[in-house]
Amino acid sequence: MLRMNAAEIQRFFETLQAANPEPVTELNYSNDFELLAAVMLSAQSTDVGVNKATKKLFPVANTPAAMLELGEDRLKTYISSLGLYNSKAKHLIKACAILVREHHGKIPKTRRELEALPGVGRKTANVVLNVLFDEPTMAVDTHIFRVGNRTGLAPGKTPLEVEKGLLKAIPKPFMQHAHHWLILHGRYTCTARKPKCHACPVAAECHWPEKTSAIA
Repeated sequence: MLRMNAAEIQRFFETLQAANPEPVTELNYSNDFELLAAVMLSAQSTDVGVNKATKKLFPVANTPAAMLELGEDRLKTYISSLGLYNSKAKHLIKACAILVREHHGKIPKTRRELEALPGVGRKTANVVLNVLFDEPTMAVDTHIFRVGNRTGLAPGKTPLEVEKGLLKAIPKPFMQHAHHWLILHGRYTCTARKPKCHACPVAAECHWPEKTSAIA
């Protein structure tokens, strides 16, 4: 796999930026805690599925204190449509207890404090840091992992390897929104089974060996 060179990377992100200057997460939320909770619930679940669950959950409990009062068993009834809902409920309630006890109900702004919350790994922390606190982080999910490898933007064998490659390769002016551009590109264009190479705005920069046959 050939890596994109600096000029190709520049054109790649200029094109994505021109098409969508201010990309945002597709998870619905109205406060900081709702975003954290939604991202925690999104593991192995679609954003659409999470939004359906939180549409009913958040009017009932959208703060750590309110979620604690709701309790684990009642929380499960709201998120039972999601994969791994039992462990997600357990982690979310434990995280809420820490937020109330140690952070006065506020979402912490450091990676160390975020990753100390049950159910919050590096990917979730990166999303929160990027979306809530405007940090130029890169949360590598399955979409970004695929795009990073398939295009030659930042090939790697593990999500962390791809993350480090992206942070090194992406020009600073694009870093703030790069996470969302790549997720959306992987979700709607550079899809896993049938990538839409014929309609891809950055096909000229892509080094995927199967790109030509896919376009044809």
